[in-house]
Amino acid sequence: MRRLKPAALLLLVMVTILPAIARDKAKSFYQQGQDAEARQNYEQAYTLYKQAYDLKPKDLRYRTSFERMRFKAAATIVHRGIGLREQGKLEEAVAEFQKAAQIDPSLYSAQQELKQTLQMINEQRNPPPQAAGPPNSLERKIRDASGPIELAPISNTPITVKLTEDSKVIYQTIGQLAGINVLFDPDYQSKRIKVELNGVTLEDALEITALSSKTFWRPVTPNTIFVAQDNPAKRKELEQSVLKTFYLSNISQPTELQDVVNAIRAVLDVQRVQQLLSQNALVVRGTPDQIALAEKLVDDLDKARPEVIVDIAVLQISKDRSRTLGLSPPSSATVTLQSNISSSTTTSSTTTTTGTTSSTNNGLTLNTLGNLNATDFQVSIGSANLSAVMSDSDTKMLQNPQVRALDNQKATLKIGERVPVATGSFQPGIGGVGINPLVNTQFQYLDVGVNIDVTPHVHADREITLKITMEISSVVGQSSIGGISQPIIGQKKVEHEIRLRDGEPSLIGGIMDDSQTRSLAGIPGLAQIPLIRYLFGQETKDHEQDETVFAITPHIIRAVDVTAANQRPIEIGTANAIQLHYASHTPSGPATTAPAAPPPAQNQAPATPTPTIQPVSGQAMNPASQGPASFLFDPGQITTTKGGTFTVNLMMSGAQNVYSVPVQLNYDDKLLDLVNISNGGFLSQDGQAVALVHRQDDKGLQITATRPPGAGGVSGQGAVVTLTFQAKASGQTPLTITRGGARDPGLQPITVNGAQASITVQ
Repeated sequence: MRRLKPAALLLLVMVTILPAIARDKAKSFYQQGQDAEARQNYEQAYTLYKQAYDLKPKDLRYRTSFERMRFKAAATIVHRGIGLREQGKLEEAVAEFQKAAQIDPSLYSAQQELKQTLQMINEQRNPPPQAAGPPNSLERKIRDASGPIELAPISNTPITVKLTEDSKVIYQTIGQLAGINVLFDPDYQSKRIKVELNGVTLEDALEITALSSKTFWRPVTPNTIFVAQDNPAKRKELEQSVLKTFYLSNISQPTELQDVVNAIRAVLDVQRVQQLLSQNALVVRGTPDQIALAEKLVDDLDKARPEVIVDIAVLQISKDRSRTLGLSPPSSATVTLQSNISSSTTTSSTTTTTGTTSSTNNGLTLNTLGNLNATDFQVSIGSANLSAVMSDSDTKMLQNPQVRALDNQKATLKIGERVPVATGSFQPGIGGVGINPLVNTQFQYLDVGVNIDVTPHVHADREITLKITMEISSVVGQSSIGGISQPIIGQKKVEHEIRLRDGEPSLIGGIMDDSQTRSLAGIPGLAQIPLIRYLFGQETKDHEQDETVFAITPHIIRAVDVTAANQRPIEIGTANAIQLHYASHTPSGPATTAPAAPPPAQNQAPATPTPTIQPVSGQAMNPASQGPASFLFDPGQITTTKGGTFTVNLMMSGAQNVYSVPVQLNYDDKLLDLVNISNGGFLSQDGQAVALVHRQDDKGLQITATRPPGAGGVSGQGAVVTLTFQAKASGQTPLTITRGGARDPGLQPITVNGAQASITVQ
């Protein structure tokens, strides 16, 4: 028992002291964070506020400061990352963008800049090779469309033809040299032309022949083309039509959807376009090339609007100083008569009686006037005041609101009161004899306080034009007008339109009032003599200063998402016919005569760091050719260099009603370092948000991608997650799914076949 008593006492002391220590430590972190914020060191301030919040999560002061500083710290890091990227330090920029995204996941610009930088790194490490043939889907058509293209030939031998012959014969000759079949329209009218083709590709030869003979051709099968006379009627009759529905995800107003429809009709000459406002969708019918270009236009125009947060600081400083010093002498003297001076005696006598009568009045008689002396007067002199008073008041007020607004959308912030102001009166027509007519007064409510209107416009070069109206008003007095008391409202207002860079602070208005008043009261002449004037007078000095400053700092949290593909010019034919011309590719020989193949990773297009990436191999992702659900790594074989960064997509095909995907991956962490994990788009194909949770331990990399609670499952195929790695050392390692599968909305397991990729670091 004796031993237990000291232990219990020690435990009691610890229970009492430790919370106090935690409070003091949290307060210390909070005060240090305030100092760092005052120095505009937002990263350090965020760290200190977070430490204070972690110690005392229930204290609203710490939580408010932590949440407020989260955005500023992340925005500062993004700006530093952009600077590093402009200097060519891409790896360091990636680390900064990842840090910013981790601090504030809602800062979309950090994710956008990270995506763009990773793509730049990937393009530097693995320049995309030219495609081996013409595209077999609309998406690949747009990706490869940049010039003359190559039809998939049976023979890749360059064609050399020099003929002056009938155009039908020239078509047939080119077909025999390239190993394709040539069919002619029954209404085809051939004519004699001259062609000289030296070592050109199949499609170059066909295009030159078509241009010379004023004909056009279209493929019927991979080794057959159909040739007809080039006129609008024949093109309309023979060209294939494609129907596609485009779902626009960033349209918020009907006019925006109509703008996309007008662009498709005017630029691509597609008349069969139907808009569905309820679905934010477009149904388009046209030729394959027109639909491919329509898809490009939709991708170019259906962009999320940029978004801006504007930090507004309203600083008001008031200083009032007053000093009164000196002696205030009497300003008047009063001389009055004593009251006993005004008495007089009157004596009257008769024969019968004798009496004496005394009467008192306020006047002076001639007898008393002659007997006046100094004792008969009373002098009253006013009091003198000695004053030595000084007052000094200093008032500072800081208002720091944040306004978040979409591009070209007005945002309004009002902080204050609504004051009624009479705007008019009217008298109903019910007056009569003995009846007082009623008078109704109309009132209007004015917003008094801090009123801010902001309309931002984001430019492509990360500059922002701000149209701002800022007003600070207050009721300074009352005035009676027509028997109604009306408020007198003091107002300070600034209307401004400026252009700033992202994160650039600016003063948009400074208003300063400086008033000095000096007054002197005392005996004339004596009060103006230096040195002794304070004995015969009193001096008062008043100095009033009032300064108001408006400062703003805009931050882009969602930038204009314009990619290189959106800005790339594409050849689309002539004014009479819309036709895509595809890029020519270097032919490769038949597989039986080809030399030894280079490493597999060099034959595949590198995966871009875009969150949603379509599979390279169409057969591997064809649901009709698959059995049970299965995983797939895209690409399956990768060759990179030490220090290089690359991405791998974890794909899923043949999946039905998938709600969650938990997997465990294994690889040699001595060779590879995981840089980033992002959503691949498969689980969010209907627009739902996806929660990604991952951790790395001695068992491997654990990843779980889950749809929101209450959301159903998804089916089909696509990328579940996109993994970004950095090669640390040379060697070879497999990337293997050692455990994993999928779950439906009821959390019942779904069997999924595993997959493996091979990674070689040179």
